[in-house]
Amino acid sequence: MKVLNSSKGIGGQLTGFRQLVGESKKITFIGSPGFCSPFAELMAYVLRGTEVKMAFVSNLDFDSAKSIVSTSDGMQFGEITDAHADTVIILGGLAMPKIGIDPKGMNEMIERVFEGAGRKLIIGVCFQSIFKEQKWTEQIDFDYIVDSDLSVDVIEM
Repeated sequence: MKVLNSSKGIGGQLTGFRQLVGESKKITFIGSPGFCSPFAELMAYVLRGTEVKMAFVSNLDFDSAKSIVSTSDGMQFGEITDAHADTVIILGGLAMPKIGIDPKGMNEMIERVFEGAGRKLIIGVCFQSIFKEQKWTEQIDFDYIVDSDLSVDVIEM
């Protein structure tokens, strides 16, 4: 394991993501509804205007995958779509214990998404090392992880 680059802020996270998926033809984001879905839309935004097809799978519900489409209001979920892809983005919210997804189920989902794919890329996107903390890095064969820290200041003026 080696650090490829370090940066700050959401811009750094998005730039790192865009660089990693540069050769992807279809990306399927897998995440928890509500918590992860806005992050999928945000990451998809950096790919607007490209030929890359994108989908979002809530939890492990392969058959309910939604397309991610560019609209005048930004990236949004569209119609039900095929979740097969050459790139899987696993969002860190799924690794939170209260969500109840285990790495074995995730590995089964990854295999299903990759059915028929030639190139296969697995990227984790998380905050505060959740994949490492929950030992998903020991059970899922990630190619890359984009791990961000979030600092928050609430300021009274």
